[in-house]
Amino acid sequence: MSLGSFFKKQFVDVIHWTESGDGVLAYRYPMQDMEIQYGAQLTVRESQMALFVNEGKAADAFGPGLYTLETRTLPLLTNLMNWDKLFQSPFKSDVYFFSTRLQTDQRWGTQNPITIRDKDFGMVRLRGHGIYSYHLVNPLIFHQKVSGTRDVYTVADIEGQLRNTIIGRVSDAFASSQIPFLDMAANLDELGKAIAEQVAPTFAELGLELDSFVVQNLSLPEELQRRLDERIGMNMVGNLRDYTQFQVAQSIPTAAANEGGGAGLGAGLGAGLAMGKAMADAIGGAQGSAAPPQGATKFCGECGKSIPRTSKFCPECGKPQV
Repeated sequence: MSLGSFFKKQFVDVIHWTESGDGVLAYRYPMQDMEIQYGAQLTVRESQMALFVNEGKAADAFGPGLYTLETRTLPLLTNLMNWDKLFQSPFKSDVYFFSTRLQTDQRWGTQNPITIRDKDFGMVRLRGHGIYSYHLVNPLIFHQKVSGTRDVYTVADIEGQLRNTIIGRVSDAFASSQIPFLDMAANLDELGKAIAEQVAPTFAELGLELDSFVVQNLSLPEELQRRLDERIGMNMVGNLRDYTQFQVAQSIPTAAANEGGGAGLGAGLGAGLAMGKAMADAIGGAQGSAAPPQGATKFCGECGKSIPRTSKFCPECGKPQV
């Protein structure tokens, strides 16, 4: 290189980076053929860290602050470059900036149901979703294991890896929590903490720190939800005998409003009472002979008149009796 070309070469005197948008985790400062001037200024802002990489090997890391790049502030790089005599000349080195601010509103969710063992229902398939947040804490590990030499590495690039890691730990957390499904809705906070404990070490292996993990919702597949609704409905009914009597009482206003006035009321009441008694006898295991006792009566299903139980026709309305 001629002396003129040397002086025409562009040196970098100021190195800094401001994020142009959200979601950038790592950014390589555009060097190309430019060289960093010895004594140049490096500015690392709050929520940032910077890493110098010389000939593919990571050297010095910097937190927020203003630095003058010389042998005293670049001890590792100085050693790599063999500047034992303070040779003050431009040097080449890749500079990477990392965003350490909180990455919020990251979403996770189970695409397929997760099968767990529940003490109330046996095997249960669950779906869940929620949000989490994290930030970058170790730029060296993140550079070596994740971002590498890319010009830009974003949140979207690592989102799939983190989401799959979370889903892989959710099943273990559900099982180890020992919380029945019916109680999980009231213990989502504790469940989120349990999952966070499972997931945090994996984040640390990538140079990240998990700040929060929230379980927003848990649900069953549609067919299992129907079974659960049926069980809840039976529990709500409680005493079936009392429930039957309540249903009969509820049917009286409807029967009275039917065409036929009193006859309709009598018919509805008679049918309801007959049905209620039959159900109550079946539930209570009523004892008795197969043939009804003499003198017993029943209600006509048409007009509601009390008639002998052995009658084949109603003497009032003539309706055949079963």
